Amino acid sequence: MSSPHRAILSAAVPLLLSMSAGTVAQLIGTSLLGHQATAQLAAFAVAGAVLTPVTAAVSGALRGMAPFIAPLRETPAEALPILRDARWLSIAIGTAGAGAVLAVPLIARAAGTPDEVTAELGALPLLLALQVLLFSAGGGANGMLIALGRSHQVLWSSLSSTAAGVILSLVLVPRIGLPGTGLAMLASSAVAVTVSNTLLLRLPELAGQPSWLGRPRPREILRMAKVGLPMSATILIKFTVMGGVTYAAARTGTQGAAAHAILGSLGGFLTLTAFAVGQAATPEIARAASAAEARRINRAALAIGTAGVLAGALVLLVAGRAVLGLFTSDADVAGAAFALLPLLVAYSVVNGGGIVTSAGMVALKRSAWSLGSAVAGHGLLALAMIPVTAAFGLAGLWTALTLGSALIFAMQAGGFLRHR
Repeated sequence: MSSPHRAILSAAVPLLLSMSAGTVAQLIGTSLLGHQATAQLAAFAVAGAVLTPVTAAVSGALRGMAPFIAPLRETPAEALPILRDARWLSIAIGTAGAGAVLAVPLIARAAGTPDEVTAELGALPLLLALQVLLFSAGGGANGMLIALGRSHQVLWSSLSSTAAGVILSLVLVPRIGLPGTGLAMLASSAVAVTVSNTLLLRLPELAGQPSWLGRPRPREILRMAKVGLPMSATILIKFTVMGGVTYAAARTGTQGAAAHAILGSLGGFLTLTAFAVGQAATPEIARAASAAEARRINRAALAIGTAGVLAGALVLLVAGRAVLGLFTSDADVAGAAFALLPLLVAYSVVNGGGIVTSAGMVALKRSAWSLGSAVAGHGLLALAMIPVTAAFGLAGLWTALTLGSALIFAMQAGGFLRHR
């Protein structure tokens, strides 16, 4: 096995396990709410529609520090001020995002959400806003560990936070319902931030280093913003358009909307490997000594990410009906989803490739190119999704999704190959 493959795999495996643990915790929480009351589950979905892009935007800003930290792997103490700069940037984004989360009840009413659903929100927006602020101020430690080549330590914060979230959900949700979910999520984030920062500052090279933010360095923060902000904007555009895609799918009817929801969930599972590989490859590409080496690492990352997607796709294609039966007992919904599995696989392959290459563009500090690619691909998808769905149904919508993602992947790959 060649060196790039070995380095990426050794870093990606713990990241994949970490992401899988978080996904399991989320599914458990959703399942508990679903058995609690339908209105509470709907309220959680309404809040999540705002929380997810906000959290992703904060994560995107923090991800921008990776190419600045990776070259300092041998001198971690010099990288700590960069983490502080990234946190100043994420706090600015997170503060605005927390305001949006607090406004969820107003957003829900403006969107026509039924009063019974809005009434269930209660203290949840406040708890989730606190979670955003906590992550904004204390996040980034895992990203720094990854950039410094200590990806295996990320698993500990993920497992501990997942355990805290699951235990608290099991205890609180049956007793107090939706607020219990918010408390479990806030506590889980607090555990994750505490453990990740503790592990980071326990590195021998960082012993005795101060962990507080300190005075902001405007020039360095601005330099990082040129990488982090386009990444945040890219993620926001994607989530906004994907929300529109869900709306377009709902126009096909209840069964079509349900089938689309199932396919979307499965697509998220299929691309977990691509996310993990992209994060693992970012510091390796940032440390590359030449453009040729960077392209070689990116090819290795694409091969591993694609292999992970295809492995999951093989399970779906062989045991598709059994897997779909776990999501629905409606034969028509399962049949509609089963018919679209080949399109789901095609979409997941190109979307996974785009995820990996986007991470490579961040490593090259060229995330603005990824933003341009997202504007082109998702912009065309936004224009086409309603008329295509009206004419060709879910099959047309998933074809448009696949073509839009393929365009984004092609543009990003072209930009990466132009790097010198």
